Amino acid sequence: MRKVLSSLMAVVFFIAAFAFVSEAKVTFVTIGTGGVTGVYYPAGGAISKMVNAKFKQYHIKMTVESTGGSVYNINAVLSGDLDFGICQSDRQYEAWYGLAEWKNKGPQKNLRSVFSLHPESITLVASVDSGIKSVYDLKGKRVNLGNPGSGQLQNSKDILKAFGIKLSDIHPEYVKAVEAPGLLQDGRIDAFFYTVGHPNGNIKEATSGRIKVRIIPIAGKPVEKLLKEHPYYAKAEIPVKKFYPMAANKQDVVWTVGVKATVVTSAKEPANVVYAITKEVFENLDTFKKLHPAFEVLTKKNMLEGLTAPIHPGALKYYRESGLIKYIPKKLIQQ
Repeated sequence: MRKVLSSLMAVVFFIAAFAFVSEAKVTFVTIGTGGVTGVYYPAGGAISKMVNAKFKQYHIKMTVESTGGSVYNINAVLSGDLDFGICQSDRQYEAWYGLAEWKNKGPQKNLRSVFSLHPESITLVASVDSGIKSVYDLKGKRVNLGNPGSGQLQNSKDILKAFGIKLSDIHPEYVKAVEAPGLLQDGRIDAFFYTVGHPNGNIKEATSGRIKVRIIPIAGKPVEKLLKEHPYYAKAEIPVKKFYPMAANKQDVVWTVGVKATVVTSAKEPANVVYAITKEVFENLDTFKKLHPAFEVLTKKNMLEGLTAPIHPGALKYYRESGLIKYIPKKLIQQ
């Protein structure tokens, strides 16, 4: 009887020990995104789905966290609260060089790039009744600029500055993008900025309500000057009639400027984890592109554009293996 009990205890101990070892092999990682109605959240979900599908190969479990946006994600990645984060290319630039929110902290030299995603257009939406037809018309109006910690807040300020408009010239609001369409339709604001990939659910909501709205062009000489001063911005177009047929715009396309969504991590993130995530996205790019209309324009080449922080060694390993290293500027490759 003692022998039987001893054998059973040994088996139980072996199973428990095996389970502990197996569990210890699992790496849990989290990617910070943005609001659930934006493009960041489904982008993070798509990346996680691809990585989790290869659990037996990588032993990585990836989860998605909805966050306040670019600034939050960068800070959380650097503090270790997140493993990966999606942020605007301009915010990555500012963090690396110690500008804007990072002016007092200085350059964030532990930040690392992984790859870029979709282009994001600075979108200005205004009610028809407000009479706003250009950025200049924002003077004296109630305008949502974006919540603190979001990339769009700085974008909004950059646009206003380029057009010579001071914050004191408008009545600014600082709420999340998801709240802005409702405020516009309730008549509580006249316009709002939103830096986002298109099509977007919030913009569709804003253009489909009782109050008629239009998407305002952001173009002209002020923009040309802006592009020279800030290399992370580029001209962009919004297919209004295709994506937002209820908008009051007569033209098919509205010109504006934009940035790129980028995936970042910390220099401390294990190389094997970054390698696995990079490989799965690039090797399954055709599938990834079908998950959201904003991803349709992605190519392996343009997914290596708009980056400022050095490429993480784990991602570089894949880019060398795949021959994509030729598209990466030498300044982003640290030996």
